[in-house]
Amino acid sequence: MPSAIRLVFLGTGDFALPTFEHLASTGHDLAALVTQPDRPQGRKQELVPAAIKVAAETRGIAVFQPEDVNAPESLDRIRAFRPELLVTAAYGQILSADLLEIPRLGGINLHGSVLPSYRGASPVARAIQNGDAETGVTIIRMTPRIDAGGIIAIARTPIDPDETAGELEARLAKLGAPLVAQAITAMAAGPVPILPQERAAVTRAPKLRKEDGLIDWSKTARAVHNHVRAMQPWPIASTTWNPRPITGRKPMRVIVHRTEVVEGSGPAGEVIEASGDRLVVAAGEGAVRLRTIQLEGKKSADAAEVLRGYRIDVGDRMGPPAVGE
Repeated sequence: MPSAIRLVFLGTGDFALPTFEHLASTGHDLAALVTQPDRPQGRKQELVPAAIKVAAETRGIAVFQPEDVNAPESLDRIRAFRPELLVTAAYGQILSADLLEIPRLGGINLHGSVLPSYRGASPVARAIQNGDAETGVTIIRMTPRIDAGGIIAIARTPIDPDETAGELEARLAKLGAPLVAQAITAMAAGPVPILPQERAAVTRAPKLRKEDGLIDWSKTARAVHNHVRAMQPWPIASTTWNPRPITGRKPMRVIVHRTEVVEGSGPAGEVIEASGDRLVVAAGEGAVRLRTIQLEGKKSADAAEVLRGYRIDVGDRMGPPAVGE
């Protein structure tokens, strides 16, 4: 390998961990990890370090956790690491032009889509939500504009029709790790070709919101299935179970973890099967079998277990409560 480039790695999410560990274990010169501050998590709101921070500390690599990576004092701290290249993946802050000017080689970023498709915070979820059959990872030259830099390398992979966003993101993270290492090795040897992104082909992947998890049963069964997959692991797909008014039972929120597209028809959102291990809801076209769900305040369970403990009837409805209910 050519003489190692001195790196500062910026990453926080699990998507960044395989690349960081790959670089650390293959002889690259990692001067420091820059990661987000520890955040409160769980019911007890305890400060929990990201897995990548633990990995850096275990290896004796310096860790820097600024609230604002672009603040003057943060820039001074990063200059002190004397980086020749910044490497980023799932960091969580936008890097300023001043920061990118610190290393002689600027910065590169690992992004979870085949750019220029799905620029933004949720490329994996949006690809699944849109029913794409293929995705990949892209290494780009960083610029102050989000995900707009020139393309250095791309790796592609098919999307399994039942794969969740969490499962796919884990695969993409592993796919990207050696690609980043190869790009860095090439940069150490001299200038690398950089392909500009085609502006006319740009699509966006906006950040997911909690309300994005709500299922729209008027869509096709395939679209509902893709939506459930895309919302894993957050914000998780959900709907409201509305028992028929004659039963006197109140509506209940249902978190939907796993689904399957099946044959069937009926008014969108209506339960058309509810026996044994089959809990099937009509969509705008076709039907969706709910395989793993979680009733409000309960643990997730397969449909058979839920149907043994709760009376969900054919004719009940999934979706927002009707006016007056």
